[in-house]
Amino acid sequence: MRRKRGRRGGNRHMPHGSKQGPHGQKNPSRPPSTSQTQSGRHSAAKAGSGPRADNRNYAAVDLGTNNCRLLIARPSGVGFEVVDAFSRIVRLGEGLGTSQHLAEEAMDRAVAALRICASKMRRRNVARARVVTTQACRHADNSDIFMRRVARETGLDMEVLSPEEEARLAVIGCAPLLDRSASKALVFDIGGGSTELVWLDMTANGPRGEPEPLAWASLPVGVVTLADRYDGRTVNRAGYESMVAEVKALLADRPWTEELDAELAAATESGDIHLLGTSGTVTTIAGIHLGLRRYDRSKVDGIWVDFADVAAVTDGLSLMSFEERARVPCIGKDRADLVLAGCAILEAIRTTWPCRRLRVADRGLREGILMTLMREDRGKNKRKRRRRGGRNRNRRGARPADNPAGA
Repeated sequence: MRRKRGRRGGNRHMPHGSKQGPHGQKNPSRPPSTSQTQSGRHSAAKAGSGPRADNRNYAAVDLGTNNCRLLIARPSGVGFEVVDAFSRIVRLGEGLGTSQHLAEEAMDRAVAALRICASKMRRRNVARARVVTTQACRHADNSDIFMRRVARETGLDMEVLSPEEEARLAVIGCAPLLDRSASKALVFDIGGGSTELVWLDMTANGPRGEPEPLAWASLPVGVVTLADRYDGRTVNRAGYESMVAEVKALLADRPWTEELDAELAAATESGDIHLLGTSGTVTTIAGIHLGLRRYDRSKVDGIWVDFADVAAVTDGLSLMSFEERARVPCIGKDRADLVLAGCAILEAIRTTWPCRRLRVADRGLREGILMTLMREDRGKNKRKRRRRGGRNRNRRGARPADNPAGA
């Protein structure tokens, strides 16, 4: 966890800025439209070419420690309409809980998934995209070799996000679900290799009317790395409790000021906080709580779940064997060894800052990327229109001087 101490408010210098298929299932080619929504390094076409900016397709690719996810969308109103999506479990960070090296097999799986992403982006004539990777490549000592291979074999120019940028984009992506009635909100993203947390001041607005970030933290544990250390296939209730204790110890080392910590503790005690989770862990728990026979994003994204119901689900899972968890709808065999690690991280967060209920977001990083790309282009288009308008006015005003009387 990073330690950045300073004046009250911790990391106030933090820059301003549908998870589809969190269970590794391939998404339908045309998911329903959505209203949620920095500069892209990879571009499938030159910016400004092709169709008008509001008809262009944008793409966000998130290669995480566990999943590879793609979202393609076009602007629609204040948000965007999803055009295509793809998700596949690749386990890029497999083994990183005990080593610092990306395994050859894991890289092969990731490159195969990224080839599919690149093909979809070409087929959908994506005009602008951002392709990012997170904790696995931040941690691995051979990530540069892997990224060069990705560029060579897929044509995608991938960038490694910093924890700060990852957290910022996740907040932008799920901002529409934040409850403005609370004074403080904690947005957390339980990933494969790390867990990002951002505290927001719901009473203050940033440049775009979004809540002001107070502080952030990045825990060096995620579902893949924690499951690697505790063997997610054989972990029992005692192992689950050990995972919770390990994460709580990391949370105890607050990377912000004591004054802010006291302020957050007071808000927690008065019940004036709001927790919003964006990850496969929280969407899985929500799906199980709802009794879904098959995961359905439209039934999960944005719902509120009482933490008493969250505890009932996690306690039940912690008493099951791997085979029993694999048979639970919304989990399946591919994630049965990871789900308890995610539950342990969530339990540590919940018991550190207890509140009555949790809001579930099946959206986050990719949506944040798309929103920032579209906002950036809207800003460019507005500036171009203003410049053209100014030039036209200047030309009209200059005509009399161009043809003086008697010429």
